[in-house]
Amino acid sequence: MNLYLFISKRIRKGDRKSFSATVSNIAIITVALGIGVIILSFAVLDGFKKEIRNKIFSLGGHIQVTMADNKESFEENPFSTNTDLYRNWRKLKNVEHLQSYFHKAGLLQTKEEVMGVIMKGIGKDYDQSKLQSNLVEGKFFDWKDSIPSREIIISKKISTTLNLKVGDSVLMYFVQDPPRFRKLTVKGIYETGLEEFDDQIIFGDIRLIRKLNNMSDTLVGGYEVFVKDFDKMAAAYTEVYDEMDYDMQSERVTEKYPQLFDWLELLDRNVLLFLIIILLVVMFNIVSGVFIMIMERTTMIGLLKALGASDDQVRKIFLYNGLIIIFKGLLYGNLLGIGVCYLQSYFHLFPLNPEIYYMNFVPISIDWNVVFALNLLTFVVISLVLFLPIIVISYISPVKSIRFN
Repeated sequence: MNLYLFISKRIRKGDRKSFSATVSNIAIITVALGIGVIILSFAVLDGFKKEIRNKIFSLGGHIQVTMADNKESFEENPFSTNTDLYRNWRKLKNVEHLQSYFHKAGLLQTKEEVMGVIMKGIGKDYDQSKLQSNLVEGKFFDWKDSIPSREIIISKKISTTLNLKVGDSVLMYFVQDPPRFRKLTVKGIYETGLEEFDDQIIFGDIRLIRKLNNMSDTLVGGYEVFVKDFDKMAAAYTEVYDEMDYDMQSERVTEKYPQLFDWLELLDRNVLLFLIIILLVVMFNIVSGVFIMIMERTTMIGLLKALGASDDQVRKIFLYNGLIIIFKGLLYGNLLGIGVCYLQSYFHLFPLNPEIYYMNFVPISIDWNVVFALNLLTFVVISLVLFLPIIVISYISPVKSIRFN
């Protein structure tokens, strides 16, 4: 058995009531709390980013393609689906889905209230799963009828303001010349928590908008393009741009809603700063613990040196103890951090104000690659710092240390 590993174990077993043992336990707790809080922070950050992105993408694609024009209006200039992009999008490597839409402004009127809204007309090419996750009541359109549907899906905020429930009827006056109106039925209610959508967007049949505008069945207001990997948005954007007609324009979702993505970037910077601060605190406690351990064992160090042990051999004793502290701290910290993550995922222990954070509870998303990287980073950084206190061993004189009291 390794002699110095044996001495290291004897020190840990024999010093359970000593001051250095107390400091070592504090160091273990510090490492555990540090890695636990770091794991939880990154899980919350990743959860926020995924939830916000999913909410935005459930109501609009990663890239929007429309006709190039300078007019400022809720309604787009119509163009035909007979385009290279619409025909060939399935061949694009980074594109997952493409769907058409059309916007039309109007007023929803009940007996008590009137509210301005924008109808987003969608058709059979719409990916229902994108919106389905945000439906809180009712159902999605079934598209079985050959005639335009007069069913709509409204936000929970609009339903509360107008006192509408699933199955209720409401009049919608469309902004056009001459004005026209239709009696519509609430098919479902969605909620995202994002004011940009919940305050004004309702969903309807794109065929109804075409009929109101006296358009052919091939005309749309724009395309929504969904990419396979958000991190490869630039590559997907280039592919889409190459397939676009000369009179089309495109806009990324990060450009359309910059305030939301700027907020997510700010969270990234805050968590990074938090990580650095926690690592500094953990390193200070580890250095303090090992240094106190060395000071308490000065006499033992002198005896070992007097018996012929080299500085490197003596250092191994305290290096082993330091590594044990790190391993225990990482083990307990992972159990703590991952355990809290699972509890929050299943029981939603920590609620949020949806008007501020766009969701009702703290979201959690564990990326195991990130967890592994955090553990590796913490272990490497703290292990390197361990060499700072054990350098002191080189300056301990056997003669003086044996008489040290």
